[in-house]
Amino acid sequence: MNGEKRIIISGGGTGGHIFPAISIANEIRKRDPQAEILFVGALGKMEMERVPKAGYNIEGLPVAGLKRKLSFSNLLLPYKVIKSLKMAGRILDKFKPHIVIGVGGYASAPLLWMAGRRGLPYIIQEQNSYAGLANRILSKRASVICTAYEGMGKFFPEDKILVSGNPVRDGIQLTTPILKREGKAHFGIPEDKRVLLVTGGSLGARTLNNAVQDWIKSHNSCNFSIIWQTGKFYKEEIDNFIALNQRDYVKHFAFLDRMDLAIAAADVIVTRAGAGTISELSIAGKACIFVPSPMVAEDHQTHNAMTLVKRGAAMMIKDSEAGEFLMQTAADLVEDKLRIEELEEKIKQMAYSDAASIIVNELYKLIRREK
Repeated sequence: MNGEKRIIISGGGTGGHIFPAISIANEIRKRDPQAEILFVGALGKMEMERVPKAGYNIEGLPVAGLKRKLSFSNLLLPYKVIKSLKMAGRILDKFKPHIVIGVGGYASAPLLWMAGRRGLPYIIQEQNSYAGLANRILSKRASVICTAYEGMGKFFPEDKILVSGNPVRDGIQLTTPILKREGKAHFGIPEDKRVLLVTGGSLGARTLNNAVQDWIKSHNSCNFSIIWQTGKFYKEEIDNFIALNQRDYVKHFAFLDRMDLAIAAADVIVTRAGAGTISELSIAGKACIFVPSPMVAEDHQTHNAMTLVKRGAAMMIKDSEAGEFLMQTAADLVEDKLRIEELEEKIKQMAYSDAASIIVNELYKLIRREK
């Protein structure tokens, strides 16, 4: 690329937003090592730690979301939004980006809003199959909207939509027999043992953790191994539980540094239905049982999961029914090799393995167009 480009990537809050953002940045850096990349995130959120570890600079905004329960912090929300808009404007004026990318999360909206006010081109990277209100509003001034799913014209102008898929973190790839053996060896699981991976993400999921604990309490032994990512919020609680209920078939972790190998080792995966998670598991080609979180805006995780369920590419259990049905359903599926093969084949058909490349291609087209 000729000339030094300045690019802002904004968003975060969860790994589902952060990993795609870093993947996009890595693709930019691979093509254009001289490009200046600045992240803008939300103060106190995980991007403020994860992004610098990935080698990028980040600025934080005080923006926060509306609490679902009555909370004093909700009274401060208008003040935080106004302050975040002003700070976003100052960041844009100082950094002078050629283009801005919003990947979702609290910080994305004020940054894109102020970019639009300044006439700066911006790309929305919509990860879910059901677009949130903020992105629907911001789409009016967006140059391009990169979506993970087809049929998003009900939310966005059709002429701005580019179906790209969701970028995923480095290391996620189609599971091969060699990679599966490597994954099992990493976790100390015999090659002939079936594996169930249960993960509620880096923060954890109470419903999934409760289901696994109930299974452990009622099963002293098991025909398969369980790799269990409990989440950092539940570390102390689960550590204490395991100390009193040790089982040889369970390997528990607050956080999985090698999620790629955990995914590879697994025959079946139980997880929430975040867009980034679905994209990763589609690329890896895994049989999944999704338990959508009921605590997300517009119930978008259920919409995400149903997109796969309707195509026979995954199974889904409601959060409210997980305590009764989840683990037995997972145990039955782990032993059903034909059903696993069916799910694997269907979910692979929904994978976009070059999403970051598609998005960055569009980014540079816009930059050239603006000259």
